[in-house]
Amino acid sequence: MNRHVCGATLLCSTVLFQVLAFSDAFSLSMKTPSFQSERRNFIRTVAITSSILIQESSNAAVLPSTGAKAPDFELPNSRGEKTTLDSLTRNGKWTVLYFYPGAFTSGCTLEAIGFQRDIEKYRSLNAQIVGVSVDPVEKNAQFCTEEKLDFYMLSDFDGKISKLYGSALSIPGFGTFSNRQTYLIDPQGYLRWVFTDVESRVPRHSAEVLEKLQEVQKEA
Repeated sequence: MNRHVCGATLLCSTVLFQVLAFSDAFSLSMKTPSFQSERRNFIRTVAITSSILIQESSNAAVLPSTGAKAPDFELPNSRGEKTTLDSLTRNGKWTVLYFYPGAFTSGCTLEAIGFQRDIEKYRSLNAQIVGVSVDPVEKNAQFCTEEKLDFYMLSDFDGKISKLYGSALSIPGFGTFSNRQTYLIDPQGYLRWVFTDVESRVPRHSAEVLEKLQEVQKEA
């Protein structure tokens, strides 16, 4: 199983575990036969969707190769401007481009707060943080404001850029989302590292990114 499918599997497992935990807790006060039947049907639907998601992810776009040029893009950011790969590399900085499923969800909030907590460490390494999701500009802007983030988010409305980066998850009936993956791009626009196993490591992800960033900078 490749790294992309492993990431999707971890995401599905996490979502299913959270749904089951919530459902079990809620059902303690809802013991009627009709509720229990609806609960079983709901869990079954989630399980089936998870399986489909894993299967479809195996056919998803392949991750771009490290050492090659990062896929180009132009997306609106949460500050009301357009951002391209060229505009990010033009300032001579490294870019931590991270894809996340959705603003205001618990995992995405924790991940963003982690990057914000370490923002000065990234700046000392001549690096900038940029997030990407399929959320609209307005939602991303609100997310940045409420969480007091000193970096911006890009809105990949239709998931095309997520697909280019091998980070798109298509869920039947729900649409396309960005998988939780992080990419290190050097000042020349080359992809130097890809983090695919992020979902299970969100609390320590920023620390791991900092460690790897220093490592690849020494090799560059």
